[in-house]
Amino acid sequence: MSKYEKRTKAVALRYEEKRTAAPEVVAAGSGKVAEKIIEAAREAGVVIKEDPDLVELLAKVPIGEQIPAELYQTVAELLSFVYSVNTKYKEKYNKIKKKAQ
Repeated sequence: MSKYEKRTKAVALRYEEKRTAAPEVVAAGSGKVAEKIIEAAREAGVVIKEDPDLVELLAKVPIGEQIPAELYQTVAELLSFVYSVNTKYKEKYNKIKKKAQ
C-alpha cells in the first residue's frame, strides 16, 4: 500500500441509555479489521455513517471505554441520524407489510 492509498478504518459504538451514561466504543480497527466491522454491521442491519474525521477521534478511545465528553455533541448528532433512519425504515416496512396482508 502506498502512502497515498486510503486505508479503511471503522469504529463501532454501542449506547444503552439504561446501562451507560455515554456511548462506548465496542470495536475499532483499520484494514481487514475495519472491513470485518463494516461487514458485521451490514449483516446486522446497523446503519453505517461515514465520517473519517470522527472515526479518527473515536479510534483513539480504548475499546470498552465511553466516549469523551468533548465528542458528546457530535455523537449525539450521529445517533439522531441513526434513529431517524431506523424510524423511516420501520414506517416503510410497516406500510409494505400492511399492503401484503
